[in-house]
Amino acid sequence: METTVKNDSEEVLVERLRARDQKAIALLYKNYSAALYGVILRIVKVEEVAEDVLQESFVKIWSSFDSYDAQKGRLFTWMLNISRNLAIDKIRSKQYRVSSKTDPMEDATTGGMVSSDGIRPDHIGIKEITEKLIPDQKVIIDMMYFGGYTQTEVAETLNIPLGTVKTRARMAIKTLAKLIK
Repeated sequence: METTVKNDSEEVLVERLRARDQKAIALLYKNYSAALYGVILRIVKVEEVAEDVLQESFVKIWSSFDSYDAQKGRLFTWMLNISRNLAIDKIRSKQYRVSSKTDPMEDATTGGMVSSDGIRPDHIGIKEITEKLIPDQKVIIDMMYFGGYTQTEVAETLNIPLGTVKTRARMAIKTLAKLIK
């Protein structure tokens, strides 16, 4: 009896992907692309960029599939780590930072946001000051204060311990306080 693409277990899917089965990659995309896209979009915040990162993710998943080890974790977790890392690399890239600063759509959509106390972060220059932080601290501050992530969500998204997130956030806030004075 022949198994159909729809009835494949993860184990069979992995075997088919290792054999470079084109239908298996199509099934992989169909089953996981929406979940991966959601995670990527939360990180990069721009739909077009998220679509590009998703495409890059599946290319990397396909090209480096031989490095997947089922003993180390589930297929989705491995794919999620690849996608998340590519998304983080994208927001850290100089090209992304430059385009996000000059993108008129971003100015139009974020320019009107006002925090609960009536202060707009873009008017007091906080966003620009965070550029002076070291990259590890900047990513955490951007995610927590400009992206709306909790410390736990930041830890899960970046795949680092919660204590590390708290320490980096505290150090970043101390650095920002010194820069503002």
